[in-house]
Amino acid sequence: MGRMGTSLRLAAILALTLGAAARAQMADAPAQPPGAAPPAPAAPAPAPSAPAGDSCTRAEFEAVVDDAAAALRDLNLKNKPDFQEKLRQLKDKRGWSHDQFMTEAAPYVRDDKIAVFDQESDQLLNDISSLGQEGAEAKSPDCALLHELRARMKVLVDTQSAKWRYMFGKLNAALAQ
Repeated sequence: MGRMGTSLRLAAILALTLGAAARAQMADAPAQPPGAAPPAPAAPAPAPSAPAGDSCTRAEFEAVVDDAAAALRDLNLKNKPDFQEKLRQLKDKRGWSHDQFMTEAAPYVRDDKIAVFDQESDQLLNDISSLGQEGAEAKSPDCALLHELRARMKVLVDTQSAKWRYMFGKLNAALAQ
């Protein structure tokens, strides 16, 4: 599968492992200075733009996947430390032991709505994989297919952004109680 396969695997790993990473790396996140305002979730990088004209290349199919993988990676890198810090604040506020925390914090990274976000992301990744492979292997690149690939990649990034907003919303509400 080459470069595109690597990018798709990276995107899938980044998009679908947030819950496990948030729990597993709790002790590694940097502490927020006392009295500092909590940061808002970071926005994703903009989606790649459509090609100007009716011609497109195989390289554009790979580039759109690489760009979306980078956007997902950036989204996770920007949000994960802040999310982990907020989880740590909730642990301290509630006085949870480590074992209690592992149980009590689970709903903030895994619930029915988060499962829906993950299912949508999984379906999008499957679609993107098929479209990307089809486009890269075509004898002559299909620009309509490239536009569809870009649209699905944007929806994937938007879905992950919505997931972060939802999880931050739950966590901020718990911290406000």
